[in-house]
Amino acid sequence: MSSRPELKVDDEHGFIRFFKSLPDLGEDSIRIFDRGDWYTAHGEDANFIARTVYKTTSVVRQLGKNDHTGLPSVTMTVTVFRQFLREALFKLGKRVEIWASPNGRMNWKVVKQASPGNLQDVEDELGGQFDGAPVIMAVKISAKATEARTVGVCFADASVRELGVSEFMDNDLYSNFEALLIQLGVKECLIQPDREKEKDPELAKLRQIIDNCGVAITERPGGEFGIRDIEQDLARLLKDERSSSLLPQTELKLAMGSAAALIKYLGVLHDPSNFGQYQLYQHDLAQFMKLDAAALKALNLMPGARDGSKTMSLYGLLNHCKTPVGSRLLSQWLKQPLMSKEEIEKRQQLVEAFVNDTELRQTMQEEHLRSIPDLYRLSKRFQRKKATLEDVVRAYQVIIRLPGFLGTLEGVMDEAYRDPLDDAYTNKLRELSDSLVKLQEMVETTIDLDALDNHEFIIKPEFDDSLRLIRKKLDRLRSNMDREFAEAADDLGQEKDKKIFLENHKVHGWCMRLTRTEAGCIRGHSKYQECSTQKNGVYFTTKTLQGYRREFDQLSQNYNRTQSSLASEVIGVAASYCPVLEKLAGVLAHLDVIVSFAHCSVHAPTSYVRPKIHPRGKGQTVLTEARHPCMEMQDDVQFITNDVTLTRDTSSFLIITGPNMGGKSTYIRQIGVVALMAQIGCFVPCSEAELTIFDSILARVGASDSQLKGVSTFMAEMLETANILKSATAESLIIIDELGRGTSTYDGFGLAWAISEHIVKEIGCFALFATHFHELTALAERYPQVRNLHVTAHISGTGENSQNEKREVTLLYKVEEGICDQSFGIHVAELVRFPDKVVRMAKRKADELEDFTSKHDVAAGNYTKQDVEEGSALLKDVLVKWKADVEGGRMSKEEMVMKMKELVQRDEKLLSNPFFKSVKAL
Repeated sequence: MSSRPELKVDDEHGFIRFFKSLPDLGEDSIRIFDRGDWYTAHGEDANFIARTVYKTTSVVRQLGKNDHTGLPSVTMTVTVFRQFLREALFKLGKRVEIWASPNGRMNWKVVKQASPGNLQDVEDELGGQFDGAPVIMAVKISAKATEARTVGVCFADASVRELGVSEFMDNDLYSNFEALLIQLGVKECLIQPDREKEKDPELAKLRQIIDNCGVAITERPGGEFGIRDIEQDLARLLKDERSSSLLPQTELKLAMGSAAALIKYLGVLHDPSNFGQYQLYQHDLAQFMKLDAAALKALNLMPGARDGSKTMSLYGLLNHCKTPVGSRLLSQWLKQPLMSKEEIEKRQQLVEAFVNDTELRQTMQEEHLRSIPDLYRLSKRFQRKKATLEDVVRAYQVIIRLPGFLGTLEGVMDEAYRDPLDDAYTNKLRELSDSLVKLQEMVETTIDLDALDNHEFIIKPEFDDSLRLIRKKLDRLRSNMDREFAEAADDLGQEKDKKIFLENHKVHGWCMRLTRTEAGCIRGHSKYQECSTQKNGVYFTTKTLQGYRREFDQLSQNYNRTQSSLASEVIGVAASYCPVLEKLAGVLAHLDVIVSFAHCSVHAPTSYVRPKIHPRGKGQTVLTEARHPCMEMQDDVQFITNDVTLTRDTSSFLIITGPNMGGKSTYIRQIGVVALMAQIGCFVPCSEAELTIFDSILARVGASDSQLKGVSTFMAEMLETANILKSATAESLIIIDELGRGTSTYDGFGLAWAISEHIVKEIGCFALFATHFHELTALAERYPQVRNLHVTAHISGTGENSQNEKREVTLLYKVEEGICDQSFGIHVAELVRFPDKVVRMAKRKADELEDFTSKHDVAAGNYTKQDVEEGSALLKDVLVKWKADVEGGRMSKEEMVMKMKELVQRDEKLLSNPFFKSVKAL
């Protein structure tokens, strides 16, 4: 970044006046000015780029030379601009406008626009370096006070010419909408703005959900969501010959309104190449497992900004894909776990084929998949008429590799895997290969494949007499340049291709280069003229070489002009194969992800196993020696395995207690991760596993970033929990990592108890609850499906005088049956070296308050149903007596309290009742 371009602008004052006349785009948008081979930004955008990219404002220069009236400006090389573009669109959720002045001075206009969900204009600048398809969605809602909410959406991935629509009922928390945002991996969402005079509370809820999911929000005028012209627009865009009014999707009026807004925003009708190319399909929300935003974070599905290593997210761990299309499909699969047992088992069988056949797996990864380019992006270049002969050659290079894929797949001998591999890959690849034979023949006939060695993409000279003549002259000139180069090397005493080089420089054309250490030998020589000094050496030339270079450039231009009509014809024919190339991309992406799953399953510290899948609503979930796949990959971690048994009638609700840092969170999260891995068709980190199919994974975990959004930690906790209670069904998996800790102990415990009881009695799904409310374990006495587990710790040095004696706590990370009634929070304080005085005070206060286990033993549930009934009856008798004594209203409040205490103290039966002791303790 040290070699920033110098800030030189023609007519500085004219540009400043022009820039200041532009309307304000708002803080979410940035203007960049393209100045040929460098870029500038101005005003607040310049300060933002200085802080974001350069990490210092010292790079900001004043255009106009006056600090008071000048314009803050910053310059960027092409490399820095591309780096900024990636950061702005993918990490910061900004919109970018790129301005250019194609016809000279002060004729600036917007030439490219990009946003997180619409990257079409800047795909070349980004170079395909992004994970996941950039999906953009528009949403329109109907929410009347007396009726359920209806949500209509339309979404598109600009790299594939498809529009998806969906319309569904939702609850007041819009849980289905949140699940859809996550399923599709939406990057940007279009919504209507609030009305001028009043804020719409429903739109406010939508904004909150979109924001929580990390999706950029774009407001579009309400008029753009109108459906007056939608049938006409779809008729122009869709492949289907039938009238668009006959399509069943057009009955979804809210979804059609969203489609109208999205089509307008993407500007697809402005490009005639889109006409008749799009497909419209209806997305069924129920075909995939639902995940909420909290589950996405709890399970570490996608990479986070603070991830230290690639393997800290499930995507990073599983992504051993060799192609860009494979990586994007993996991202999609992680957010769309399957609900069909048959489809899951199809994927499992394919993964097993590559797990068991090492040679097949390695050949696919190292020899075949590694060389496949991004076929979707390539196809897009053809469709948008931006393709060159180089793109035709890239498509050709894929086609000639297909026989290698087929030969490897046909070599599989095991009958158990032959048919699944044939159905998924071999038959499809053979059919696609046959469809592409004509394209292969055309390329071999027309393009000079020998010239590829010089990185030249040209039509064969034999194809045209004029080309043949020019080529002959070019070859002769090249021979003359080689001779001049050899003479210069001898004259300067430098070794060819080690110290001195002949190169085709992008600015100077054909010239020679000396390494910087040897550059002194040309200084003082009148024969040699320096062109420029760069990092890799000094470029120079001779008068003779300059003459050859000028003639060579002239002939090359003639060659390109002569071949341009032929090249256009070749590119046009290649473009007609786009649908076949897109199908091929889909097959190879699927193969890439399956092979990647197999690679991970084999190369884990302990191999993964194929889980047995039960039908929906049936069977149990039993994991033997389960591990967290990301945790076991971290350095210096010796992972302790644990068993999990979730059975509908005897252990569907697990309460896990135990020390801080003892492994409770890891234990409950790894079960969610294993369930998700099983439903995407991957093998799982266990020694043995059987799972039922879950329709959703819903989580309540830490809310560390809530304060930044103006939501208290406790409020965020309650919002997540409300979403769980409204969304969960009997087939869901609920993961709760602490609940009710953000308010007073009694309120928090009351909420935790009521929520747990509701899940057990009303929802009846599998759930895991990690908690420090040891009193909660008493639920197991009331409900047979509740089971208590605890993470173990070895304690030494616990004598009579525990207040002063140092306790050594060794965390064992093993989960066992039963209850742990201590959290060892003070031990954690000792580990991080709290002052001794603070630790001693904490122990003293804890001992004063810790009468729960020593006196009443509530956590252990030391009372029976009979104790509850007897205690309740005795307490009722006391209350009846007390009521009789205080009736008449002659007693003060203090006297009434004293009377109650007196009656209780006289009743020995009540005082000795275990249940009454528990109530009194709480």
